[in-house]
Amino acid sequence: MKKTTFALYFGNRGFMPAELLSSARQEMIEAVENAGYDYLIMDEKATRYGAVETREEGRIYAKWLEEHRGEFDGVILCMPIFIDENGAITALENAGVPILMQAYPDEIGKMDFAHRRDAFCGKFSVTDVFEQYKKPYTVFPPHVVHPLSKEFAENLRDFAAVCRVVKGMKKLNVGCIGARTTAFKTVRFDEVTAQRYGINIESFDLSELIFKVQNKNDDDEDVIIKRGILENYTNCSCVPEENMNTLAKTSVVLDEYIKEYHLDALTLRCWNEMEDILHITPCVLLGELNDRGIIASCEMDLCSALTMKALSLASEEASTCLDWNNNYGEEENKVILFHCGPVPQSLMTCKGNVIDHKMIAKTAPGHGWGANEGRIRPFDMTFSNCKMEDGKIYIYFSEGRFTDDVIEDGYFGCGGVAEISNLESKLNKLARNGFKHHTTVGVGHMKKVLEEAFKYYLGYEIVNID
Repeated sequence: MKKTTFALYFGNRGFMPAELLSSARQEMIEAVENAGYDYLIMDEKATRYGAVETREEGRIYAKWLEEHRGEFDGVILCMPIFIDENGAITALENAGVPILMQAYPDEIGKMDFAHRRDAFCGKFSVTDVFEQYKKPYTVFPPHVVHPLSKEFAENLRDFAAVCRVVKGMKKLNVGCIGARTTAFKTVRFDEVTAQRYGINIESFDLSELIFKVQNKNDDDEDVIIKRGILENYTNCSCVPEENMNTLAKTSVVLDEYIKEYHLDALTLRCWNEMEDILHITPCVLLGELNDRGIIASCEMDLCSALTMKALSLASEEASTCLDWNNNYGEEENKVILFHCGPVPQSLMTCKGNVIDHKMIAKTAPGHGWGANEGRIRPFDMTFSNCKMEDGKIYIYFSEGRFTDDVIEDGYFGCGGVAEISNLESKLNKLARNGFKHHTTVGVGHMKKVLEEAFKYYLGYEIVNID
């Protein structure tokens, strides 16, 4: 994966101590490198001190940014001193990427004219002008922070996540394979609304996928390779030969759609035609795709695919779609989150067991091979989903954790116990705001990052459930 790259911007104001600019350039470079990211920096000779003060210098920086368009994911606007806000807005008005505003702290004992920075105050001047121009930017606490502090290292980590989410969600290509199952009005979506938010949808008939699978041979090289991948991915030892080959063929066909149409994500009509005709459920295939970094949701749930993508971009780990499925005894802040078996293996306690889907097997034994059964491992998590309504996308984020609480062996599918503060209140807000029985989960607490990306840069309507 390509490292997140920041374009570095340094502001100036003529009567402030110029010697502070040179050290700021070195300290910011060191901070970015220490955090594991790349950077672009304008030549120090391009302007006075390699910084921007006047509108003319702002135009020079804007031209330099344009020459490097596509090479950077975000801009760090560094304020070593009380900088000139006019040069800053001229330079960054058309940056087109997230902008992190960082201001240096003053030091007690160094408040004379040769050392005083006044960036604490100057930061407000810059944010004020950016607000006037309606240009989005990012500010994280603390208000002033030294680039080489641990607090700024955390700011950089969060800002890099914001940049990944914004970049990944601005132009998203999603494949929808099959139509919505009639019974599930909860997963309806609006293609035109999606397009307005930069989400392109490629739609395919499920019969085409089935036809392609049926025309693959067991001894096709790509089918043999894929079968080996799946057998190494999880425990497939109980799957009959014919069903195992069909799972491999289906996975190959999904890869063909992804490659041909350059899909960033897909959602699939997973029942009941695949079970009736192919005698498989694609659960384990979706989990494997998500572990490869290709978002895949079941039940034609496009909205869940969107939030899964955002969670994965933020965390750089797999995400999954789950049902709000069961209460956990009388524990009012605990819930069992579950799905049949598409949970990525990386989110499970150990390798799952691919079984004949028990809900399918009840009436059609042998028709549902492909559910990867197991348990979700303990981890801090963020949960989210969205809906499309009246031409807008509404989205929520909240946080909790998966525990090591036991779910009995007889419990079907892949589930985990989640502990979420004020759960009853949050469930009520989800219901009252028309959100579905699905939620999506990602690794780590990322609410701050996701709200920053979606509210200020992507323009989604944030629904607060906390």
